[in-house]
Amino acid sequence: MAGADVLRKGDLVPRSAALVGRQAELAELRRLFGTGRMVTVTGVGGVGKTRVALECARDLEDLFRDGAWMVPLSGLRDGSLLGHAIARTLRVVDQTARPQLDVLADHLSGKRLLLVLDTCEHLRDACAGVAEVLLKAAPGVHLLATSRQALGVGGERVLKLAPLETADPEAAPADAAARPAAVALFEERAASATGGFAVGDGNWRTVARLCHRLEGLPLALELAAGQLRRFSLEQLSDRLDDRFEMLVDGTADASKHVSRHDALRTTVGWSHELCTSQERLLWARLSVFAGDFDQRAVEHVCSDGVLPADRVPATLAGLIDKSILSRVGDETGVRYRLLDTLREYGAEWLGELGEQEEVRGRHRDWYLRLVEQCEREWFGAGQKEIFTRLLGEHANVSAALDYCLTAPGEARTGLRMAGALCFYWVGCGFLAEGRYWLDRALALDAAPTPARAKALWVDGYIAIKQGDTDAATVLLDAGRATALQTGDTIASANAVHRLGCVALVTDDHAQAATHFKDALAAYDSLGELNTSVIMARAEYAMTVAFQGDLPFAVELCEEVRAISEEHGEQWVKAYALYVLAFAAWTGGRVEEATDLARECVNISRTFHDLVCAVLGIELLAMFHAAGGRPRDAAALQGAAERIWRTVGLPLFGSAYFNAPHGEGEALARRALGDEAYGHFFEQGMDLDLDQAVAFALGERPNSLPLTEASDSRR
Repeated sequence: MAGADVLRKGDLVPRSAALVGRQAELAELRRLFGTGRMVTVTGVGGVGKTRVALECARDLEDLFRDGAWMVPLSGLRDGSLLGHAIARTLRVVDQTARPQLDVLADHLSGKRLLLVLDTCEHLRDACAGVAEVLLKAAPGVHLLATSRQALGVGGERVLKLAPLETADPEAAPADAAARPAAVALFEERAASATGGFAVGDGNWRTVARLCHRLEGLPLALELAAGQLRRFSLEQLSDRLDDRFEMLVDGTADASKHVSRHDALRTTVGWSHELCTSQERLLWARLSVFAGDFDQRAVEHVCSDGVLPADRVPATLAGLIDKSILSRVGDETGVRYRLLDTLREYGAEWLGELGEQEEVRGRHRDWYLRLVEQCEREWFGAGQKEIFTRLLGEHANVSAALDYCLTAPGEARTGLRMAGALCFYWVGCGFLAEGRYWLDRALALDAAPTPARAKALWVDGYIAIKQGDTDAATVLLDAGRATALQTGDTIASANAVHRLGCVALVTDDHAQAATHFKDALAAYDSLGELNTSVIMARAEYAMTVAFQGDLPFAVELCEEVRAISEEHGEQWVKAYALYVLAFAAWTGGRVEEATDLARECVNISRTFHDLVCAVLGIELLAMFHAAGGRPRDAAALQGAAERIWRTVGLPLFGSAYFNAPHGEGEALARRALGDEAYGHFFEQGMDLDLDQAVAFALGERPNSLPLTEASDSRR
């Protein structure tokens, strides 16, 4: 089974507000899941599909051993990346070149979980295709989708979500417990907005008429309730009446002629009119963001002479006050989000203003600048913070790349951006997604440019990490040729460096040494000192170690460790620690070797670098085997085997990288016998990534089944 297991508890976000009036629908969803494994909640925009699906998932998650997981799709514009989006949500880190859907199917085949695909309508075909594959491959997986129309998947059950029940304005006021859901929702949201609103005999008819006019649509009701910060209830009702009268001829009862779609658009449109001109402009421009965003991005993307940057904070506050924008918090600080329906409305206005391409271009420019800044700062003490920040901006970075590769004349900028993300693709566990973007960009712009030269060597580097050395060689040779053609000496050095990596993992150590020395000489002549430079030293150290010169390998890695610690760099340091751990063990310093290998694994876990993590785990397995702990050695080798399947070719197919594994296996088999070794190996295969790393670091959480199972085989 490929991929790291999902965490047990899922990732459903906490409740932000009470769900009002949907108990019958929730009961029906539970009933539908009793008759099938896929349910789609459909309905018009603003009817509350996401909120109902999320509440249902919370109700059902205890039934699923592996949790309930929500995949927000509103910010995803390319259906080809749907598998990647699901994998990110499920924490599936697979760095092979296999199709992402195959990875997911394999990963989920033994799981029992609930997967919520939220906002599918713009990716309907892609969602249907993924759903069909996963339902077939994973009998324990249930799917809950939200979409404005059914997906058309075999066996799909559909719940069409209707608006909330409204009241007859002419009827007598109902007791609080018996009020229709639309009235109850309006009252709850109005009380939240004003701090003291309540429905009583004196305002019952006005509230009931307003809810009836708004057709019981939750989003319309919430927008209207938010306006009570500015208007009295009577003013609110009168102004909405005026808006509705514009949709009919003025001689008939408007409520009989206004559709639910018109009711929502009327309310949204009225909310739009109540905004200041700057708020309306900002609303439109915010529609280019995918997912959530921060204030700095808004100031760059959305400001100009009409909306100066120093007016952005107050304008954002105005949109929050009018319930147009919501504020969310995460590890990186305060962020903002537009509801999908309001984003669509803003996008329509942006199109009417004729600004769509201009603002999308500024959006791309901001995220290109962010990516290139992170690339420059990656060689330093802030690597973990950079990783966290880009992970939070993943949807917007993908949207910026999509703009580059779909807008005419922008492909070269896409090459530049995808190449600048090398540290993220390679260092943070996004090899497959990086290769997807790089392959697309390279196919669109074949002109020999520095951007192409860099994209080629980065793509080749990813291919090496995936174990695809034949493709890597082709890409790197092309990258070196393009670099020479364009006079790009830095790209040329990087291509030669990675050709050394190909030779290293294919056991051509003489060629590897030549390439590494040439690359290091070129880096030195150019005055380069960055992640690539010290990684070349660490990889050169591996080469000379495999050639038998362990003292020189140690010297090189001590230099790498010293430079890393001076600059606060962690990622490459982990690779140096791998070599130093092997050297310490060879020198008989077992405790030191164990500490170094564990530090290597722990750092690699931080960045989702499975290659370095599994190399460290292989060393620790050998140490355990040699130290009289053959059961633990066998289990760690089983855990490593599972991780290798998510990386590519185990130990790169290299006899030299395989040596610690081979020695550890021989010692463990000799101590345990083949049958017991196989048992403990299988126990290790059952460990997910977090459990395997915890075990390698010497931790024994109660959730680990290994100790008890091992004791039974003594």
